[in-house]
Amino acid sequence: MSVHHERTRPVDRRVRLQGRPTDSFPARAPEAERGAVRRITMVGEDVLNRPCQEVKDLGSPELSSLIDDMFLTMYVAEGAGLAANQVGVDLRLFVYDCLDDHGIRHVGHIIDPVLELPGPGDRRLVDDVEGCLSVPGASMVVPRTDRAVVRGLDKDGSPLVVEGTGYFARCLQHETDHVLGHTYLDRLSGRDRRNALQQMEENREDVFARRAAKAAGLGR
Repeated sequence: MSVHHERTRPVDRRVRLQGRPTDSFPARAPEAERGAVRRITMVGEDVLNRPCQEVKDLGSPELSSLIDDMFLTMYVAEGAGLAANQVGVDLRLFVYDCLDDHGIRHVGHIIDPVLELPGPGDRRLVDDVEGCLSVPGASMVVPRTDRAVVRGLDKDGSPLVVEGTGYFARCLQHETDHVLGHTYLDRLSGRDRRNALQQMEENREDVFARRAAKAAGLGR
């Protein structure tokens, strides 16, 4: 999921790591310091269009390395969330570093996520701008619920419950869509989808150049 500039102004310095409050946290998750930049898949590639596989190797060095790489790749691409299939890996996993509407920062990863949305009587849909790192240079208004809960596991197999409101709830829904084989384009009308793809054609080279410059600046 892309970061939109109006979402980057912190209102509150509190951080929730893996859904739990923490007193202090660096500007980038420590995992990124160990990671390598990976290529981000593009809309139309098959790995983005099918449900991902359950993660089997919990606690393995390979899984930890993948998460490290995903964090760094997300930061280089100026994202708020990134799913494993967006780096070409067919696994039910995503990472996130996203502000909610109160400016509280949420950071973590979640494996085998299961999304829970409010019931019809409690559900409030909000139209807001959404982008995707796999649809570079495009953004469109997408309706999402203003609250969401994701249940899953951390990389060592411990259970996680992550709750989100506002823009962070949007992020949780967006990334869970990815592991189910969907992008936000699937939620658009035909006309809006064509509009988003046209934006991507016009802007993606600039986006790629910005990503490359950021990676070079990090020495990666």
